[in-house]
Amino acid sequence: MSLQLPNPQQTVNEIVSFLQQTYTAVQKTQAVIAVSGGIDSALSLTLVVRALSAQNVIAVAMPYGDQDIADSKMILEFNQIPQENWQVINIKSVVDAAAEIVGIGTEDKIRLGNLMARTRMMMIYDLAKKHDALVCGTENKSEKYLGYFTRFGDEASDVEPIVGLYKTQVHQLAEFLNLPLKIRLKPPTAELWDGQTDEAELGFTYEVADQVLEQLIAGTEITGIEPELVKKVVERIEEMEFKQRVPYTLNK
Repeated sequence: MSLQLPNPQQTVNEIVSFLQQTYTAVQKTQAVIAVSGGIDSALSLTLVVRALSAQNVIAVAMPYGDQDIADSKMILEFNQIPQENWQVINIKSVVDAAAEIVGIGTEDKIRLGNLMARTRMMMIYDLAKKHDALVCGTENKSEKYLGYFTRFGDEASDVEPIVGLYKTQVHQLAEFLNLPLKIRLKPPTAELWDGQTDEAELGFTYEVADQVLEQLIAGTEITGIEPELVKKVVERIEEMEFKQRVPYTLNK
């Protein structure tokens, strides 16, 4: 199994170099990034700060209502983001107004969660326009292949620093960079509703998913995982495979 990063420092160097080359190529000097307080956004923020410097990173937290942003502030302080580069946008009024217009009730958690994700996308791209910046995404490889994202929402970005890393590798790199322990130990969540966690919604852990994904992508026989769990992961991948293809087009 190759899920263990053999050389974390080399991985950091490669990602930082990729970010620097990308921003230089499109003649942008600033990044805008949504910081949720989770490990993916924390690691992405840390890497883009290393690439561009803290002065060139605009970080924004976008809670819905009274969602806690203490962990977002923690990772900002860890990366020494200047106060003037830090913004909080509460999306509740926008989400609630849109939900009322299209008739989304509080019981329809999936539609409401998607609306939250797409509202955050609108806000982050407006800030990118304001600052002439590129949006730095926070998606990892596990989420991508599992389709665990909202189309045109949290998956929308201009550059993705950690999309080549499985979730378990995200944890390895976060530990290597000594990110705050509280953030590293948090259950993964998209914070789309109270008590929501990725793994409870998926029905399996990222550790299991990553082992299945690695073997599946490599085209080898899947071993070491209970068949029922393998079935769940594979069914999830197949069910969400369309997300990797949209939009469908008629080529001429």
